[in-house]
Amino acid sequence: MSAKLSIGFVARQTGCTVPTIRYYEEIGLLPPAGRTESGQRHYDDATVRRLAFIRRCRDFGFSIEQVRELVGLVDQPERPCVEARDVAAGHLVQVRRKLEELRALEASLADFVDSCEAACAGGAAVDCTILEALTCARQTPEVDPRTRCCAQT
Repeated sequence: MSAKLSIGFVARQTGCTVPTIRYYEEIGLLPPAGRTESGQRHYDDATVRRLAFIRRCRDFGFSIEQVRELVGLVDQPERPCVEARDVAAGHLVQVRRKLEELRALEASLADFVDSCEAACAGGAAVDCTILEALTCARQTPEVDPRTRCCAQT
């Protein structure tokens, strides 16, 4: 006989919220929960392990669709592991792209701070090069420190 674990207990065991557990069940990542005579959901140990797996995938930033693919591999262990590698490799490409974007964002923010330190720190907000740069239409504005306006290129 398998354990009948409450949704609250499962949430505490896996670090998921109750609404997240219900959502995963709704979208088919988790099998439908059994119900008690009073209609409350109950789960077994296998569902807790599956939910922990899903949670770990999400912690690594895998999308719901990627998690669905990985769960499918767990459910069909005869499939080749190269499929899991391909999912992870695709996600790695996305993570590396995001890191490049974050490095560019870091450089822009450093420029904002340096510009403010050099031109207007300690003055009134109306003269702030950061605020001026944030009003520019260009994604990576160049602010002319003499006029504190977006440079036209």
